Amino acid sequence: MRSPPHLSFTGDSPLLADPRYPTPIAEALANDVLDRFLRYVQVDTQSDDDSETYPSTAKQLDLGKMLADELREIGLEDVELTEHGYVFATVPGTAGPTVGLIAHMDTSSDESGTNVKPQVIRNYDGTDIVLPGDPRKVLRPSENPILAERAGHDIVTTDGTTLLGADDKAGVAEIMGAVAYLAAHPEIEHAPIRVGFTVDEEVGRGVDHFDIERFGADFAYTLDGSEIGRIDDETFSASEVRIRIEGHSVHPGTSKGKMVNAIKLASRIVEWLPQNDRSPETTEGREGFVHPTRIAGSTAEAEVRFIARDFDAQKLEEHEQLLRSLADDIAAEEPRAHVTVTVEKSYRNMKEFLDADPAVTEAAFEASRRTGMDPWREPIRGGTDGSMLSARGLLTPNIFTGGHQFHSVLEWASVQEMAASAATIVELVKLWAEPEWFSRSKTHGRTAASPR
Repeated sequence: MRSPPHLSFTGDSPLLADPRYPTPIAEALANDVLDRFLRYVQVDTQSDDDSETYPSTAKQLDLGKMLADELREIGLEDVELTEHGYVFATVPGTAGPTVGLIAHMDTSSDESGTNVKPQVIRNYDGTDIVLPGDPRKVLRPSENPILAERAGHDIVTTDGTTLLGADDKAGVAEIMGAVAYLAAHPEIEHAPIRVGFTVDEEVGRGVDHFDIERFGADFAYTLDGSEIGRIDDETFSASEVRIRIEGHSVHPGTSKGKMVNAIKLASRIVEWLPQNDRSPETTEGREGFVHPTRIAGSTAEAEVRFIARDFDAQKLEEHEQLLRSLADDIAAEEPRAHVTVTVEKSYRNMKEFLDADPAVTEAAFEASRRTGMDPWREPIRGGTDGSMLSARGLLTPNIFTGGHQFHSVLEWASVQEMAASAATIVELVKLWAEPEWFSRSKTHGRTAASPR
């Protein structure tokens, strides 16, 4: 199912003071979620793919400490910042399975995450948004149909010099807002909740040290999606491929017949990639790709890094084999070079695991309906922490956050959509306290309900 052409609210709701929100709970959550979001995005938490530490950057711990303190202020007593940088906490419930709510604290290194200056455009009028830090950067509804449909919403953007960090601080703020709301309303019956904030998701190592037993949820949901109402239960399967070339460096003044330039050989491999298919810029939908993400080195040695993505495991192997073949070709063309290929599996398509217990995903759809939306699904051309957690036994579909154009200085988020996401979380944990829903799931028994 494709994205609906406009924001879709369904069902009958009580009269709202502000009709831009789907339910009274969403309206009540909006200001708190926004305040938290604006605070969190100003903490630089970019991860580093080249780092050998965990987390990959110490600054991710700055947000982790802030969140741990805020969870304690909300009234949770078992809050912990683990030795690996994860933040865990429990919200006791009345009945049902223990539901995990997960978001990642780190942001992408594709654009700067330092000195983020968010701006809130109230009651967006549907015209171009010129970003004040760099007037050359403009959000144009003519180029962004989703933004055009959000006229009237409150829109959060950057100043045009950094990314915003809605991926995934929108998810963090929504979980925090929902948890704070439930703590302030003990009369609401809901399932026990385990909160988990992770590090290093953007570099593919978000759950490397995530102890599922210690976390203690029966199943979980990541808040790491985009468009409103979208529930994700299918992702790419992914690999990282590195081709390393060792050449031979000689003084350029006396190198005739002797030099083997590793940079030139690495460039040939990139040049030989398919031009009309198998690339992000030429594929869509269920089509996979091979994508060079970095080339670095010197005359003596160079490395090209690729990501390979596909929904089909066999096709992913074909992408990996393409790169091995190109490496073999360059080695045959220049036998004096030494060429090596390493392949690391990043994550697998979560759908093959989630299909074992459809009720986990169906509950997210029902929670969205109860929040007044018409939910929909579409395969993610990417992955989440939930991809790896699902493969390890903790079934974890993904829920929308209301953020858009991630990893970009043109990143933006809708306050009304973020509030709708937080309200969906509230409805989700209420739903799992109902005996009818608890009885549908095949995935329970890892924990006992933690009564209030």
